[in-house]
Amino acid sequence: MSTPLAINISIMDKEYKIACPPGEQSALLESAEYLDSKMREVRDTGSIIGSERIAVITALNIAHELLHNSTLNSDLGKTLPPRLKNLETKVAEALHKARQMEL
Repeated sequence: MSTPLAINISIMDKEYKIACPPGEQSALLESAEYLDSKMREVRDTGSIIGSERIAVITALNIAHELLHNSTLNSDLGKTLPPRLKNLETKVAEALHKARQMEL
């Protein structure tokens, strides 16, 4: 089994060091960019204040998108690709670690 690599990501101008399996760096960076853009969208609405609240609302939005797409895909007899499932896991891990760092 390969040793995870430490990858630095930036989300809403905060730096995080995330353990990442070899070969998954580009997926993690893509996930971080996606999360950063979604969190900035939520923040820019001006109605939500505080990075933890922004993270929770963003997580709910992403979970809704994922479940909605999963339902549509299952209706079509398709399953979500493993890469999309992996991205969701990475986003959840990053949000969890970000919350721990704020405490």
